[in-house]
Amino acid sequence: MSSSARVRAAASGSPVVRPISAADHLAFVRAQRSVSFLQTPAWGRVKTEWRSESLGWFAGRRIVGAGLVLHRPVPRLDRFTLAYLPEGPVIDWSGDIGAWLDPLAAYLKEHGAFAIRLGPPVVTDAWSAAQVKEGIADPGIRRLTDLPGQWGDPVGARVSSTLKDAGWLPQNPQDGFGVGHPQFKYQVPLTGRTEDELLRGMSQQWRRNIRKAAREGVEVTVGDGGAADLKAFHDLYVHTAERDRFTPRPLSYFATMFAALSAEAPERIKLYLAHHQGDLVAATVLVRVGTHAVYAYGASATEKREVRGSNACQWAMIRDALAAGCDVYDLRGITPTLDADDPHVGLVRFKVGTGGRAVRYVGEWDLPLRPMVYRAFDIYMRRRGR
Repeated sequence: MSSSARVRAAASGSPVVRPISAADHLAFVRAQRSVSFLQTPAWGRVKTEWRSESLGWFAGRRIVGAGLVLHRPVPRLDRFTLAYLPEGPVIDWSGDIGAWLDPLAAYLKEHGAFAIRLGPPVVTDAWSAAQVKEGIADPGIRRLTDLPGQWGDPVGARVSSTLKDAGWLPQNPQDGFGVGHPQFKYQVPLTGRTEDELLRGMSQQWRRNIRKAAREGVEVTVGDGGAADLKAFHDLYVHTAERDRFTPRPLSYFATMFAALSAEAPERIKLYLAHHQGDLVAATVLVRVGTHAVYAYGASATEKREVRGSNACQWAMIRDALAAGCDVYDLRGITPTLDADDPHVGLVRFKVGTGGRAVRYVGEWDLPLRPMVYRAFDIYMRRRGR
């Protein structure tokens, strides 16, 4: 029986949840077609400020589901934790999800969790690039959700409804960005497509920028995050953060990320550096698990923007994802705004140029296991601005 068939088969009963080793967890991940990198054992070693554990769902002696749980203690109540499963767990979301989540809740409550937060890797709606462009051009359209979906996934709708009926609380901010991971993303489907077809699907501006980078002599190199390259990336990333007004992560975070993910699988994480006449003009980080490739981080120089290093990096990553047999190239989060006056719409325009599609996931949900502690934690988080 294949791994996916075993996952489906377990939905007919209630699998047993118990801890598994990192090795068993990784073996399960490798048997899946795609899994979020946030649900790999290595991610627990990246998030050093959290305690992590790998849990498995068992049907008999077989592992039929798995999840990375990050435990965050409550201030002044260290014996209780928020149990967080980012973009997980990896279970069969198409069946009776109570059979999967009830034993998870029982296990985590018994081991000191005051609440569970999870983000099902399940899509509810999608919008084509053409729809998104039309929405931005229409002053009467302000958000993606004002557009009719290109298609809606009944599994996603059912998961949302089931979680709500079971007492789970949605944690999705209106702008699409919060402390957790984004509910709205932009993705380029790759299955069955060629490089030429992908280029034709891009906007005229994107194709022009890719050609210009080539004419200008922009060279993109790919590495595993050696110390010198990682320092060069981080310097540019800090520059980008100052320009675009966000708080950058320290160099040590990226060093840990590259070391942990590379140790788990050599192809897991790559650093792309775009140079023009010796100057670093753009840099990006690609993470891949199975057939899912993710643009995780990016940086660009303010000078020499006209040589289009960022487009060159993106095209190199898309081509490599296609060559690796990936199903999707994921540009990660966008806000759902389509208001031309919103400063976030520039990011939406940039990603729409790839010709992919905007997708909405079920989002993140909380299940309070100890309501009084959960309320105290919620008040604490609100006071510190999350």
